Amino acid sequence: MKQDTHILPSIGELSFDELVAKYAHLLVHYCLELNKGERLLIKASTNSIPLVQEVYKEATKTGVQVEVDLEFESKNKIFFDHADDELLKEPPHLYAHAIENFDAYLLIRSPFDLLASGKVDPRKKAIRREHMKPIQQLYFKRTGEGSLKRTLCEFASEANSKMAGLSKEEFAEFIFNACKLYDENPAESWLEVRSHQQKLVDYLNNCSTIRYKNKLSDISFSVKDRIWINSDGRNNMPSGEVFTGPVEDTVNGVIHFDFPSVYQGKKVKGITLHVKDGEVYKWDAKEGKDLLDRIFKIDGARFFGEVAIGTNYNISRPSCNILFDEKIGGTIHMAIGQSYAQTGGKNVSSIHWDMIADMRDGGEIYADGELIYQNGKFII
Repeated sequence: MKQDTHILPSIGELSFDELVAKYAHLLVHYCLELNKGERLLIKASTNSIPLVQEVYKEATKTGVQVEVDLEFESKNKIFFDHADDELLKEPPHLYAHAIENFDAYLLIRSPFDLLASGKVDPRKKAIRREHMKPIQQLYFKRTGEGSLKRTLCEFASEANSKMAGLSKEEFAEFIFNACKLYDENPAESWLEVRSHQQKLVDYLNNCSTIRYKNKLSDISFSVKDRIWINSDGRNNMPSGEVFTGPVEDTVNGVIHFDFPSVYQGKKVKGITLHVKDGEVYKWDAKEGKDLLDRIFKIDGARFFGEVAIGTNYNISRPSCNILFDEKIGGTIHMAIGQSYAQTGGKNVSSIHWDMIADMRDGGEIYADGELIYQNGKFII
């Protein structure tokens, strides 16, 4: 199946096809570091056929066995509309097998309808979520220990472009720029990110307490004996963040997330969380509070699994897309729910929802009481 690419004939000096090939090369060789004899599952939608084809070709040339799981339009809607409870409890066998046995997993997001899951019967979603838990926990375990290499990336579709408030061509350019594909050698550029962020991680790994403060937020937590991770483009493309898991019962204060997000098919804006001894005990939102009400009934959702600082200054505006928004240079984010095992975090949940706050106008971060970050930039 060949996707029409005439909508995006060229962007800058390189043609669209050349940029997609460059993207695939980066994913195969830098992000996933694929080697001959390894097994890769690509999960994608038919919107992303040009990138799927290029990744398939590049990985096959490398000697990698590639399997592809393609989503077509309305696939999930059809499933949830017609699946009975017995089928809802049945795991997707190709995906489950790959998560258990494969060496690498690439998820290319290129949706048809970002709000589709919000139209699904909540009871059916709850059944499916509960019976996906074993696979999800294995996924977190294997990615945490490094036995499953994984990368999440994005390809422009009408749906994600519209959600970002951009044309399809503009959003493609936004993606390529965030991934440093306009640089002569994107892999070298990401190696420079790795080197710079490693210095930040080395510093933070010697700190015990962190405090995020801006005009609407003041929240602190312990990171003692937790591990800060240098997110340098291997797990997410684009990336550009440093993150860890807070000591679960030490989070205290108020945090306001001013960037909008889309979660489970619903747009939410202006979230404010009040936290005591690690647990969210009060919450509000300017839009979408009913989703928060539902989410906070789920086991583990009232505790935080991640705290992070975005460092990708090639991304400067929100796009209602968490893959990009959480990396915006000059922002922080915190995720309710599931921890990442590699950080030492212990919270377990079927939820992992990243929420983002802007720190570029007066934001401050303190480590062990010392100011280390101001107005969206590290000052160490």
